Amino acid sequence: MPSLNDSTRGRVLFGGDYNPEQWPEETWFEDARLMKEAGVNSVTLGVFSWAKLEPRPGARNFGWLDRLMDLMDSNGVGVILATPTASPPPWMGSRHPETLPRDEDGRTVWWGSRQQFCASSSVYREYAAALTEDLARRYGGHPALHMWHINNEYCTHCWCDGTARHFRTWLRGRYGALDALNEAWGTAFWSQGYDSWEEIIPPRRAQYMKNPGQALDFRRFTSDALLECYVAERDIVARHTPHIPVTSNFMPFWIGQDAWKWAEHEDVVSVDIYPDPKDPLGGQLGAMIGDMTRSQAKGPWAVMEQAAGPVNWRGVNHPKPYGLNRLWSLQSVARGADAILYFQWRQSRQGAEKFHSGMLSHAGEKGRTFREIKRIGADLALLGPQVSGTRVAAEIAVLHDWDSWWADQQDGRLSTHLDHAAIVRAWHRALWESNLPTDFARPDHDLSAYRLVVLPHLYLLDDTAIENLVGYVAGGGTLVCGFLTGIADEDDRVRDGAMDARLRALFGIATLHEWWPLDADESVECDGFRAGLWSEELELSTGEAVASYRGGELAGLPAVVRRGRAWYVSTLPEPAALRALLARIAEGAGVCPTLEELPEGVEAVRRGELLFLLNHGEKAVTVPVADRRHDVLGDRPVDGAVELDRFGVAVLRALPT
Repeated sequence: MPSLNDSTRGRVLFGGDYNPEQWPEETWFEDARLMKEAGVNSVTLGVFSWAKLEPRPGARNFGWLDRLMDLMDSNGVGVILATPTASPPPWMGSRHPETLPRDEDGRTVWWGSRQQFCASSSVYREYAAALTEDLARRYGGHPALHMWHINNEYCTHCWCDGTARHFRTWLRGRYGALDALNEAWGTAFWSQGYDSWEEIIPPRRAQYMKNPGQALDFRRFTSDALLECYVAERDIVARHTPHIPVTSNFMPFWIGQDAWKWAEHEDVVSVDIYPDPKDPLGGQLGAMIGDMTRSQAKGPWAVMEQAAGPVNWRGVNHPKPYGLNRLWSLQSVARGADAILYFQWRQSRQGAEKFHSGMLSHAGEKGRTFREIKRIGADLALLGPQVSGTRVAAEIAVLHDWDSWWADQQDGRLSTHLDHAAIVRAWHRALWESNLPTDFARPDHDLSAYRLVVLPHLYLLDDTAIENLVGYVAGGGTLVCGFLTGIADEDDRVRDGAMDARLRALFGIATLHEWWPLDADESVECDGFRAGLWSEELELSTGEAVASYRGGELAGLPAVVRRGRAWYVSTLPEPAALRALLARIAEGAGVCPTLEELPEGVEAVRRGELLFLLNHGEKAVTVPVADRRHDVLGDRPVDGAVELDRFGVAVLRALPT
């Protein structure tokens, strides 16, 4: 099975989406010159080229792509060749309206943008497969080709009749019999029992709240239907080029795809990362996405897209101050990325994304964006031979699962303020600010390699996951678990006693009497800290109250509970308090920060034999370093301390003693 190493070959890939069909052909030669100047060694071609490649059904226009592949190869630039199936041409929707998605109200999603396809449409799949076959046959042996990129940001949802038929087939495979489906969906409620498979439809617009079991299964089905499209195209290119790795880029921490499941089908796990430059915690978001993607990849991973400057889809699209692009790029390398790629190479002059930045901005080669790109290219050329293929070690795992996230979003939940992604980010932030390296894992994964497992919030846990957590603690691991966890089984059925009995025994909780969600502007005082979002009315058995609620209905009742190596946190402590709590638990589990007593805003990450120091602050800082090291990027010795400018980065290698 090929891997990212087969593409990198001891380098870090550097480049981005290249859309030369938007430009006169003479511009291509200028691009090649500037790519060489910037140290670009990889470009992604063809992502949105379907109408160019197949201007009418069955026609093929490959001449321009032939010339581009040859041009890239002659300039030492490898190609990640995309199947352009994310954006069908207008002729497909016009001739085959059944390929167009329908929303929950039955309204057609028309062409004129992108991703206007129904994943269940056999016509769409046939056209996609035919073009993929021809691309693989024509370019599979080209010397520039070093990776395949299938589709782009799979995210289409559809509720049409074709999708309904596909959904029913999927449900038959999952449940086998209608009685099992009715039981799983709890259709005895509101007279929803199904007597025939043909009665089942996707969860379209309804009079009131939708069946949560049906909605959960439709989320699962939609992820699987898109995965079927990916696998079909992947299998075609793999048949022609079994030695070339294949990927499809994830959107970052996105609810629509079970990325754990998808990653099992990818040779290279890649993601798009777009923190807001104005977000003071943008670096933490990048770190979290890096940790998650590295964990899905089980090793080196790829940044398939990021922005060299502003994007164009926020309310206000801020540019990146000079140095921030470099900082975030090297942060991804520190956290295991072996490819730093952008959308896109040359900023578009027309179309919906003409204000989305490029490596070569509207300011051209004299612009500061391109100056910083050249600096990043030089950095990666130095780092590539020393980091490519190396690992990032972590003794902490943060647990996340898409089934639980999907179930969290049901109608009729206890609080609409409860945002699964925000809770995970809050807990990861606490670890990141303490410079405690983390992996991510699914709750049913083997956790035995970790000293500490952190579970911010998983409303839904199946029996396998619960037994895994109980067994992990019994085997000597330390577990800290957040609120509203283990409430429902895999069918979104609330367990007896509101929390699973095995988890209550694990934490020493006798009874979970009631959940007390808090208003958006409401807080609750606890011993030594303030908390928000959530609280719970707990009665303990063998658990110890580490902190209690002060005042209000829950005054005197436990807020943080401990039983041996198992901790339960029934609220969301304010950031400083959560950071202190998790640092205390980590210390007790024998987990140490990468470096102690770093200046505020400085991140330290070890990858292989290198120590990365990254200053996320806007002021220069001095970082103490205990032993003599060599600064790889600055090519200078470091003895006792290293100076970091604002957004500065140092990469240190220990010197022989």
